[in-house]
Amino acid sequence: MMVNESWFRENQLNWDDRARLHEAAGYGIDELVSDPAYIIPEVAQDRDLIGDLTGKSVLHLQCHLGTGTISLARLGAEHVIGLDLSPESLRRANRIAGRAGAEIDFVQANVYDARRAVTEDFDLVYTSLGVLCWLPDVDEWARVVHSLLMPGGRFIIRDDHPMFMAIGEDVSEGLKIEQPYFQQRAPQAWEDDGSYIDAKHAPRIQRTKSHEWNHSIGEILTAVLNTGLVIDSFEETNHSAWRPWPHLMERDGDTFRLRENPDRLALQWVMSAHRPS
Repeated sequence: MMVNESWFRENQLNWDDRARLHEAAGYGIDELVSDPAYIIPEVAQDRDLIGDLTGKSVLHLQCHLGTGTISLARLGAEHVIGLDLSPESLRRANRIAGRAGAEIDFVQANVYDARRAVTEDFDLVYTSLGVLCWLPDVDEWARVVHSLLMPGGRFIIRDDHPMFMAIGEDVSEGLKIEQPYFQQRAPQAWEDDGSYIDAKHAPRIQRTKSHEWNHSIGEILTAVLNTGLVIDSFEETNHSAWRPWPHLMERDGDTFRLRENPDRLALQWVMSAHRPS
């Protein structure tokens, strides 16, 4: 797929601004700093899949502020690297990790350049939530993930479901599919000075333009299988980490789900795979 580098540049600037907004909004940072045993909910829900990381090497792709990366380190990993496109996110992530007492190496790179940006192979490559929508080519992404795993290494991803992402923003008359479900060559371009997490006194986003792509479940599974990775488990769920439609959704513990008939729409999916020895 032909890719316009300006898409990545504008997304990077947008996420530099989001980093400021998200840290101001809290983002679970105080809990990580005050409680050495705290694991953020997004990682905690996958703890059984992740298992004991004692002595393992871990790469966290699209790590943003590193709260999930810190959580992975607290599961016993010997060496953890967090990789992200946004230098401002990583500047803040490095400071947060220091406050939390976590030893993590942070690397600034596009996901597609991850193999060139790090030298080692990993026992676990992990990525979670809101990740694939920022990547135009899911086939190349899967090839990069495969290349980063040592033989026997595992890959775990949890992400927003593409059906969830295909629903339009205006739900005043109910849920309507308005966005593409399948991977498109050209991205959907957005202008927005807010984010999925907000705070009353948080700084607004100044670089408001961003670019996103949806990828169907079939495209994602096929891309992973074509690399030679073996899929061990795959699950679709009716809960989400965020609430884009406040009057249609309700809190359920650390997540949100539709208030009425929640089983009518998948909101997340999670997959575990491994590279054969």
